Amino acid sequence: MEEMKVRLEAVYKAINRLKKLDQTSEIKEEISRFQDVAEKLEIQISSQLEAWDKVQLARMIERPRARFYIDKICDEFIELHGDRFYADDQAIIGGVGSIEGKVVTIIAQSRGMTAKENMQMNFGMPHPEGYHKALRLMKQAEKFQRPVICLIDTPGAYCGIGAEERGQGAAIARNLFEMSTIKVPIISGVIGEGGSGGALALSIADKIFMQENAVYSILSPEGFASILWKDSGRAKEAANKMKLTAQDLLKYGIIDDVLLEPLGGAQKSPDATADSVKQYLIAQLDTLATINIEKLVQMRYERFRKIGMCL
Repeated sequence: MEEMKVRLEAVYKAINRLKKLDQTSEIKEEISRFQDVAEKLEIQISSQLEAWDKVQLARMIERPRARFYIDKICDEFIELHGDRFYADDQAIIGGVGSIEGKVVTIIAQSRGMTAKENMQMNFGMPHPEGYHKALRLMKQAEKFQRPVICLIDTPGAYCGIGAEERGQGAAIARNLFEMSTIKVPIISGVIGEGGSGGALALSIADKIFMQENAVYSILSPEGFASILWKDSGRAKEAANKMKLTAQDLLKYGIIDDVLLEPLGGAQKSPDATADSVKQYLIAQLDTLATINIEKLVQMRYERFRKIGMCL
């Protein structure tokens, strides 16, 4: 695997060098040949990815994040701020959007595309006020009969002293309780990392999807290794034991669908990836709209009751 990654990197460097030259027919043929080699290597690498490899893909700074998807998926989006109690948590983006004429409420955990943005958004780790804001918007969606779409991408809820003092655990528990009975369709999707209760707080939904290289787990591999073996350096080993990939979770019935990504990950073709998410959401919104809302809520409750009893 590592040898193939080194070869692939060398091939891409060669392609970039050739693109800087005058584009004669010979140069174009050489670029095409190298691109064929790169594609074959990408296929080989993708077929051999382990859980830890997917953790690394999910964490890549270049990976498309929530704001990108919202901008690409929505015809219009009006962001709403604040929890009406304490502050506006930038780790949670929320508002009202239109997708091909369908008006929805979108709530997303937000990570930055740069170090500065990540600092502003607390690396996608919400404080209690972020979950308060999310619940406020869900209740607003219920009032105006708008479906809710949640995009999950967090290592976990922020666990600092201030967050605990303001009731982090209670905020997450409140979301779980309320989402189980909210009388509008809810779709949740893991687009990067889905870590711990911080992710679960937006995951009580009628349909749950994951992107192919996303991960979803009770905690980070580093945290798992620290608890189990007292050694965070064994994170790779932990990841391969945790059953945190989309394929694992589909097998166990925790999620409903896996959305494929371009070879090498979503960052290789962000626009195509966003279109895939958009088409999935449109199809699911149409399907859920045909189900009586009382029946939908009962099905949601029974689904998570069943999962809880299996754990």
